[in-house]
Amino acid sequence: MLFNSLQYLIFYPIVVLMYFLLPKKYKNPWLLAASYYFYMGWNPGYVVLLLFTTTVTYIGARILEQERKRWILLLVILMNFGILFYFKYTQFVWNNLTMLCEMAGIPLKSHNFDILLPVGISFFTFQAVGYTIDVYRGDIYAEKNFFRYGLFVAFFPQLVAGPIERSKNLLKQLDKTYSFSFERMREGLLLMLWGFFLKLVIADRAAVFVDTVFDNTGKYGGLYIAVACVFFAFQVYCDFSGYSVIAMGSAKMIGLELMDNFNAPYFSKSVGEFWRRWHISLSSWFRDYLYIPLGGSRKGKIRTYCNLMAVFLASGLWHGAAWSYVAWGGLNGFFQVMERVVAKPGKRIRDFLCICEKRFSHKLLRVLFTFLMVDFTWFFFRMKGLRSSFSVLKRIVTGFNPWIFMDESLFECGLDRKNFYLLLWSVGVLLAADYGKYRGICIRKKILQQDFWFRWLVFAGGALFVLVFGVWGGNYDAKSFIYFQF
Repeated sequence: MLFNSLQYLIFYPIVVLMYFLLPKKYKNPWLLAASYYFYMGWNPGYVVLLLFTTTVTYIGARILEQERKRWILLLVILMNFGILFYFKYTQFVWNNLTMLCEMAGIPLKSHNFDILLPVGISFFTFQAVGYTIDVYRGDIYAEKNFFRYGLFVAFFPQLVAGPIERSKNLLKQLDKTYSFSFERMREGLLLMLWGFFLKLVIADRAAVFVDTVFDNTGKYGGLYIAVACVFFAFQVYCDFSGYSVIAMGSAKMIGLELMDNFNAPYFSKSVGEFWRRWHISLSSWFRDYLYIPLGGSRKGKIRTYCNLMAVFLASGLWHGAAWSYVAWGGLNGFFQVMERVVAKPGKRIRDFLCICEKRFSHKLLRVLFTFLMVDFTWFFFRMKGLRSSFSVLKRIVTGFNPWIFMDESLFECGLDRKNFYLLLWSVGVLLAADYGKYRGICIRKKILQQDFWFRWLVFAGGALFVLVFGVWGGNYDAKSFIYFQF
């Protein structure tokens, strides 16, 4: 069930209405039943995997609270990651094993396993495993109520694409039930409107241009691909952050607070800062459960650099079973290592040249340079294979065609003139909102502090704008949220 679907627009009001009408003891069971129904909308059979993950981590955590033994924790982790590996990486590993055997002259028959990846499996697996590790460390209690814990793993707004919630946040909130609040309703509605704007107006519109170019790189070379790559940076951002914001709004109306998964990432002044602002729930998960256990930055520079690379290579594999994702993760790790390597020499050079780091021009240059590095990594994320990535990169360099910005041929890449400029205008609105957020200004709260007529004008105008200018039907199929596949 997609957020941007008629089914969800019917499903969600019913869930909220029943939640506030039911007696206190039935509220969480109702949300749990609604969450399982929501997940079964994708593939009813795979609800067994969700139940398996929930049961194994629930029992494992109860045992770990009594006997804090590492082998029990490792068994729970292996059982959950084993399921994840089977569905997500079996074909990838077999293909690479076949290729290596061919290179060594060992005949090995290729095989298509035809395994359908359960939607959101990486998200709920990481959330459940994170809870188990927290219990093992003594950071949180082992939840005794199986149904409450089941709701923590399966809570439908963030079930299939995050944010990856921590037990210390969401699980503790589920100990309480919440009464109806107009304030929460208004704020939740505004969050959902913003999320739909990001998804339907920006992400799905940018996807038309991006898909047209990347699916026809033989026809569109040079700067066409570069422009498409810039648009993809905003497509993936608005697609994923749009989902997260809609999830936050859906939870807010019920009374639950989900973590903010994005914090103006494209205003970052370094790749390291970008990853503190992008997909915060996953970045912090890898930091707390992989980077720090590996030694973090406590065991010297070389070990720190190795740990960074290990984390980002793992992050690349988490995103997909393909070498292009590994390259994407490796590049992000490499850029952060290089930032640390050149930090001191760079400061000496700036001091020698009398460059003031607090000046706007210097900050702007760093933001633009960081965006270019991040956007370069997005190129590999979008490409479907590592080998084809290098050939297309060559086409960008050799097919230098700056006249496309003057001959109106950009309007022939899936978007006509009006839609192209509407996309640019919408990206400008996004950047303005993110700049306010970067400076600590919450525009949402500013709107909610205004008189009621102004608030409802924003609500009605926002909904009308999304309905009119969102990408709907016609010859274009509504896109599933990109991160569902992870």
